Parts: sequence; structure tokens; C-alpha cells
Amino acid sequence: MPDRRVLKVVLWLIPILAITLFPLRLGGQETGAKYRGEKAEPEPQTVTGCLQKGEEPGGFVLTADDGQVWELTSLKVKLAEHVGHKVKLSGSRIYESEEHEKKMEASEKKEAGSKEYADLKVSSLEMVSDSCK
Repeated sequence: MPDRRVLKVVLWLIPILAITLFPLRLGGQETGAKYRGEKAEPEPQTVTGCLQKGEEPGGFVLTADDGQVWELTSLKVKLAEHVGHKVKLSGSRIYESEEHEKKMEASEKKEAGSKEYADLKVSSLEMVSDSCK
């Protein structure tokens, strides 16, 4: 008789365990960067506006046609050659660490004024006009 009770308990426990552990197993399948603790893929961006020299040494800023201000970095594109030009830039939006953002906040706010600002790693540049007008 005890074998039959054990079998009955086991038959009840198996579905209960499957139901309770299955959602945990599904949660373990997440493969996105934020679940692995890695940086997310950069967001591709294309912006057009006026390229200016930034406040920081070697820094550049683009005031986009929509009013947003972009702090620019690039190893591939020679931004200095296009200061004062209206340009179309393509690149990846950069999300810096909170610590870095706090450190740079004062100079970024000075460059952007009261406008929204973000960081862009430039991969290509197309000159639209040789002046910002």
C-alpha cells in the first residue's frame, strides 16, 4: 500500500514542479545584452546640421536641424575640416556610464545651452553646404 501512496504523490509533484520551474527556465533563455551585463548594440543615427568646434580640446558639436545638440567623436572622419559647414553625419549613438556623464555634464550643458544633447560616434560625413546658413 505505501508504494501506491508514493506513486500518487510523485504523480502529483511532477506536474506541479514542471509548472513552477518552466517559467524560470524561460527566463534563463534571455540572451539580450542587458541580461548578460554587456553594453547594448549602438543605435545607428543619421543627423544633419551645423558642425562647430566644441568646448573641450579636440571636441566637436553638431547642432542638428531639429535643434538637438550632438557631441561628436570619430577616429575615421576628419571633423576639423568641416567646422562651419552644414553636414550630414552617420554613426552610432553612444551611451556613456553615469560616472562619465556626470563628469562631462557641465561642459555638455554649456555647449548645448538649454537644448537636448547626446553623444555620437561618427562613421561617415557628407557635406551638404559649405556654410551653416
